[in-house]
Amino acid sequence: MPSLSDLGHLPKRLVLGRAVRSDRLGESLLPKRYALPIFASDPLSSVAYATQEILLVLTLAGTAFLYLAPWLAVAVVLLLITVVLSYRQVVHAYPSGGGDYEVAMKNHGQFAALVVASALLVDYVMTVAVSVSAGTDNIISAFPSLNEHRVLIAVGLVALLAAVNLRGVRESGKAFAVPTYLFISGISVMIVTGLIRYFFTDAGVVSETAQYTVTPEPAYENVAGLALLFFALRAFASGCTALTGVEAIANGVPAFKPPKSRNAATTLALMGGIAAAMFAGVTALALLSDVKYVEHPCDLEGFANCETEPQRTVIAQIGAAVFGGDGSVGFFVIQAATALVLVLAANTAFNGFPLLGSVLAQDRFMPRQLHTRGDKLVFSNGILLLAGFAALLIYVFDADVTRLIQLYIIGVFTSFTIGQWGMVRHWNREMRLEGDPAARRRMRRSQIINTVGGSLTSVVLVIIVLTKFTHGAWLVLVAMPILFGLMKAINRHYSNVSQQLVPDTDARTLPSKVHAVVLVSKVHKPTLRALAFARATRPDALTALTVNVDDADTRQLQADWERFDIPVPLTVLESPYREITRPVVDFVKNIRRDSPREIVIVFVPQYVVGHWWENVLHNQSALRLRARLQFQPGVMITTVPWQLESSLGRDDGDGSGPAPGALRRGLTDGASDSTPYG
Repeated sequence: MPSLSDLGHLPKRLVLGRAVRSDRLGESLLPKRYALPIFASDPLSSVAYATQEILLVLTLAGTAFLYLAPWLAVAVVLLLITVVLSYRQVVHAYPSGGGDYEVAMKNHGQFAALVVASALLVDYVMTVAVSVSAGTDNIISAFPSLNEHRVLIAVGLVALLAAVNLRGVRESGKAFAVPTYLFISGISVMIVTGLIRYFFTDAGVVSETAQYTVTPEPAYENVAGLALLFFALRAFASGCTALTGVEAIANGVPAFKPPKSRNAATTLALMGGIAAAMFAGVTALALLSDVKYVEHPCDLEGFANCETEPQRTVIAQIGAAVFGGDGSVGFFVIQAATALVLVLAANTAFNGFPLLGSVLAQDRFMPRQLHTRGDKLVFSNGILLLAGFAALLIYVFDADVTRLIQLYIIGVFTSFTIGQWGMVRHWNREMRLEGDPAARRRMRRSQIINTVGGSLTSVVLVIIVLTKFTHGAWLVLVAMPILFGLMKAINRHYSNVSQQLVPDTDARTLPSKVHAVVLVSKVHKPTLRALAFARATRPDALTALTVNVDDADTRQLQADWERFDIPVPLTVLESPYREITRPVVDFVKNIRRDSPREIVIVFVPQYVVGHWWENVLHNQSALRLRARLQFQPGVMITTVPWQLESSLGRDDGDGSGPAPGALRRGLTDGASDSTPYG
């Protein structure tokens, strides 16, 4: 029969499953077939909205500048390939999982490393918020009536993702593998089918918005010269969302099966190739089918019910055009796969954020709790923290992708840039130490790759900051310094604590004597147990202490003290204002003041109850006393528990405790009611 403790753990076990032993950590390592959906779902899924973001910016000026889209897409693909090649160097050089943070710490120093850390932490939160909101958009594209429940759906999906990740990395990999591979297959089939229909059939591929015209925003009607360049760069910056999550594999190398670096580098190359091909294909189909996607639906002339009916996403419009309408099986398969993979793309952050948090906690820049693995050998605290912040962002921004996307990718390109220039320094240092010409040539090639990557990401970072700053990106540029300062403060605290705890000669000096003080309220079993325990420790001095808040009760206590012939003198402290805590603290302070080398041990009798509501009825004085006494130097506090009947028989946490009430009825562990005790 399950104990009360087992029942209390039941909801946790239903969500997480059985706890996993620490020595089974190696069994949770990932083969490449699971690592790809876990770590690469974010960049793979970004093809669902990267093209859309380019079109959304370009259509601010109507359709006049849609001819720029192919060139912008080519620029994004070239940047993606460069960044992937650059991170392959990081994976081989720094396989411990620190990624850009470790690269920055070892090559630029603490300041740059904390900039990278704050940028990545912000970006991981944004990844969850944007991916889940985009997935919700695709669900609503298939079922428009759900639009009014947008925020609730998105927050529920974040909670579901957190629960799946709390069950363990390997289990989440199995859960995410099918949707990710379904998305890759579905998009590939859609691209091939669409291109065949366009070039080899008379049916062609025509989107539902091809017939509409776009009303340009007044500010963009006459864009030319430098304004046109800035406009094009803004569209390019939005398209760079296709690169988000590329760094996650470099941060997750420890989760791969051996050989870790080689498997991670292979997975990174696969991810880059698939993402580039899908992004190029989706962009080509969007332009061939004449898809239009605007910031304000009513800018589409001819779009009925624009005030209430949501726009279909670019992927939804392409799917309907390729597979023959929004009622076709192919359309619903694409929408289902896209919605799933977008939601699961947040899993990249659910793996990257806890791992980075663990590294930061180990370096004492984040609370130590983030370095602790939970029941399923995952960093549970990091997962819960990420889910909480992402849900808050979704709520504040109403799960609106257009608003959230403006805060996106600044963090990731900050880490890209610092990390790549850090790798350039790394190769400089390695080449000074290497004498083998062949090895030096390999290092020189890697350095060139990282130099190109650092140069391109530096330019893109400047473009992103300039083009997105007034559209909400300033919030990220405020959040990053706040996180930076918080991490510095945490590190300063841990450093101060470490310095204060360094042993010195005085720490090994024995106290001159020990003075035990037993707090007494009345003569009963808890008091007698505390006195017996205090006497057993053989202190140099022993005082039974009570506070007089009621004359009649105090006289009764003194009479009982004499009647039970207790061999310890009873000291009574007067309290004209009926306060208990202050007189006791002052008494202890006086002992310490008279003899600074004397240790005072205060024994506090306390009831142990079996129900939460019983705590409200007991132990309040004991709690207040402990809270005050713990700040007194040279004072030790010893709680002497007395188990009330409601607490007897409670399980000890491993399922082996006696049944409720067994000890009170005189039954041994495992005995039946018919077996007498002793």
